[in-house]
Amino acid sequence: MSDEAATVGSAAGVDEPEAEATGEGRGGDVSPTPPGAGRMTAAADRLGLAVEVVERPAAESLDEAAALLGLDSSSVVKSLVVKRHDGSFLFALVPGDRQISWSKLRAVVGVNKLSMPSADVALDATGYERGTITPLGSRTAWPVFADERMVGLRVALGAGAHGRSALVDADSLLASLSATVADISD
Repeated sequence: MSDEAATVGSAAGVDEPEAEATGEGRGGDVSPTPPGAGRMTAAADRLGLAVEVVERPAAESLDEAAALLGLDSSSVVKSLVVKRHDGSFLFALVPGDRQISWSKLRAVVGVNKLSMPSADVALDATGYERGTITPLGSRTAWPVFADERMVGLRVALGAGAHGRSALVDADSLLASLSATVADISD
């Protein structure tokens, strides 16, 4: 298992490490909004960002989640919480068919050391549990670094609550978050 496979993050809201951090299938009507999902949609609204939230069943892998969402795995984005040496955090958004390139990310961020925090630390930093993490509505607006391969896609990412995915135009998402877009994956 890679370092990233044991991370705290989410990609369209699956409740496992990387394979579970994938997203799940399309749902019909969305049931009452859990607090984390409400925080995510409120943040999107404040940013003027159109986000479609869908309920979905659990998925066993990123590929299965992508299929359930009707997307390629490259369109399921992993929202990974990364800790800097100084104790601050950032979000790394990486397509589901890729892994963080630590050397590339360190170079873009301009630091020598980055690490993946525990689930509890990421929860404290963002307000979101593993499998629900999104930069939208995080307790603190940590900087966002996004892999350039997201550009031009409609993507799925965590929606702030288990059992939901957020579908959004990646270009609009990245612009609204003032994300640094670069080659940060392998």
